[in-house]
Amino acid sequence: MTSTSIGRLLAPHPDRLLPADPATLRIARDLYESVARMPILSPHGHVDAQLLVDDLPFGDPAELLITPDHYVLRLLHASGVPLEALGVEPVDGSGRAAPGREVWRALAEHWDVFLGTPVRYWFETELHDVFGLDEHPSAENADSQYDHLVSRLAAGDMRPRALFDAFRIEVLATTDDPASSLSAHAALRDDPTFTGRVLPTFRADSYFDPARPEWAASVERLAEVSGIDTSTHRGLLDALRSRREHFIRHGATATDTGVPDASSEPLDPADAERVHALALRGLATPDDAVAYRRTMLFQSAAMSADDGLVMQLHPGVLRNHHRPSLDRFGPDRGHDLPDVAGTYTRPLRPILEAFGTHPTFRLVLFTVDETAFSSEIAPLAGFYPSVFAGAPWWFIDTPAAIRRYREAVTDSVGFTKTSGFIDDTRAFCSIPARHDMSRRVDAGYLASLVVTHQMSEDDALRVARDLVDTIPRATFRL
Repeated sequence: MTSTSIGRLLAPHPDRLLPADPATLRIARDLYESVARMPILSPHGHVDAQLLVDDLPFGDPAELLITPDHYVLRLLHASGVPLEALGVEPVDGSGRAAPGREVWRALAEHWDVFLGTPVRYWFETELHDVFGLDEHPSAENADSQYDHLVSRLAAGDMRPRALFDAFRIEVLATTDDPASSLSAHAALRDDPTFTGRVLPTFRADSYFDPARPEWAASVERLAEVSGIDTSTHRGLLDALRSRREHFIRHGATATDTGVPDASSEPLDPADAERVHALALRGLATPDDAVAYRRTMLFQSAAMSADDGLVMQLHPGVLRNHHRPSLDRFGPDRGHDLPDVAGTYTRPLRPILEAFGTHPTFRLVLFTVDETAFSSEIAPLAGFYPSVFAGAPWWFIDTPAAIRRYREAVTDSVGFTKTSGFIDDTRAFCSIPARHDMSRRVDAGYLASLVVTHQMSEDDALRVARDLVDTIPRATFRL
């Protein structure tokens, strides 16, 4: 499919995503306007902190807007566009990535495949509000738009720090390996000219699962960085605790954990040591590796109960579904897919029996299966003081799914046991568009409660502001 949208005005409607009913629309407009320009709190994302340290002009528009964004890559790839044509360099040397102008042209020629998707919404807002484009991309205007983007990116007001301020970002969390020095975070913290907060997030997945090909190397590197012998399971746990302390000193408030399933049965210490020793020699069985991963999830929860780092958990994703694409292009190229066989209530029982009422422990649960919101996550958050219902993310961070999320969890947990919006993105320039989308949908949902006399307009106004500020600030201890 190709786009023939030349001449079509790019002008996002001021009431987009708001209810159509006039009475509800009036209230939703007021609610949205009350939060539209509030600062952004982004407690879960993947922007590289070094970007803000260097503060260099962005390079090619495609490198900024298309190639690093797996939301964009996957749908264009599904429409028949090869990954190398989208700027992805083959890691096996089998070809070359297309230059930026050709990558932008590929997007423009397939612009309408995004109709109805949140990606189209983000792109329209971003291209219009940030880059000043006034026509939809098309095959006919692709080159002129590309030239315009190149020119805009060279301007001083388009550098990363200027955009950070223009986007009104107050807090931006990154995702970081435990072995990271966090030097970029330290540089930003100590720079008097930078007024935002960029917080590291402790992501230890590589140390959980001995079946991962990088596990042994990661464990060895952690020993070098921490100065703690990781040749034993106990040593690995001590090294991870030490690095968590390092992250906390650099401003971290949370961890982030992605596992195939949420099972968390702890191993007997002797069994854990046995599997650890076998894994270092490459002799652990698949069952051993699964048991070890699950005990590491339990131990991670124990550490959060001790040090107060908020534990974010998102099971149920099968990474790198297409082996040929992984081999040719590497990870994070759009072929991670939901695998929702795992659930929460029974698998998390060991963790929640041990720490569910612990005053320091906090667990934010995310899912790629919408049915889990009402069937498991909200009921868990509705009993355990430690459990919070994470916002829709990844495959379900869409306007419709955000609305369904509110309908699914509010009956059980209200608003205060939720996380606030999660943008979960590497695409820096899309952050304000993503948060704007959530604010509009929440305004519409709250307005529906007002017009059906379930909530006063004053209460809805207060909740709208809490969802943007007070709730994420409290949930993530910002």
